[in-house]
Amino acid sequence: MEQALVDSGIHLVKLWFSVSRAEQRTRFTIRVIDPLRQWKLSPVDLAALDRWDDYTQAKEAMFQHTDTPAAPWTVVKSNDKKRGRIAALRWVLSTLDYPTKDPDVVSTPDPLIVGPPAQVYEQSERDT
Repeated sequence: MEQALVDSGIHLVKLWFSVSRAEQRTRFTIRVIDPLRQWKLSPVDLAALDRWDDYTQAKEAMFQHTDTPAAPWTVVKSNDKKRGRIAALRWVLSTLDYPTKDPDVVSTPDPLIVGPPAQVYEQSERDT
């Protein structure tokens, strides 16, 4: 399916925003404490922390089976949300050609923040 989309001229972008286990715990703790953010937290979220290793294995299997030359995955480290989002936008803009593209503005994405799954990975995802 993805190959057919790409062959038809569609630019298919698959981004995975990666967050470390420690950062995820911090975000959930803030949501528990902050009444304005409590709506973002569900019982499923809290249970997911206990299944971190299972989800990590499933994610790695997904990458293995769906990361193709026609539609590769790009991982964005997003412990720092703003920096991760800017890196993702920079990566998307750097891969597309368009008439008003200014290479000085777009520049090369930081390879420590954004890149293929084998290259960009939250180390703590594999440390448990």
